[in-house]
Amino acid sequence: MAMRKLGRKTDHRKAMLRAMVTFLLENGKIETTVTRAKEVRSEAEKIITIGKKTDLHSKRQIFSYVTKEDVSKKLFDEIAPKYMERNGGYTRILKIGPRRGDAAEMAIIELV
Repeated sequence: MAMRKLGRKTDHRKAMLRAMVTFLLENGKIETTVTRAKEVRSEAEKIITIGKKTDLHSKRQIFSYVTKEDVSKKLFDEIAPKYMERNGGYTRILKIGPRRGDAAEMAIIELV
């Protein structure tokens, strides 16, 4: 599966995805375009899976990716334990129709 470019240079795209994943973990759901939601889903699933292990290495991986320290703490204390019994599929994407202005297909991505 190829990574979507989302009309951004690599560093800008990575920064945007990190910010969106952090925001998703902080608030539980975000509203964005369908293509971005699909990219955020793949990143968020990986981060939550890493967060299920509580060893030093996984903690360092999370701290290097998630942009806010309190969100990293929330991931280890609340989010990851909730999904211990679950093998993937931590997020859900709901399509909500076209955006006013440019008619981009919009979606809400939320933690299940």
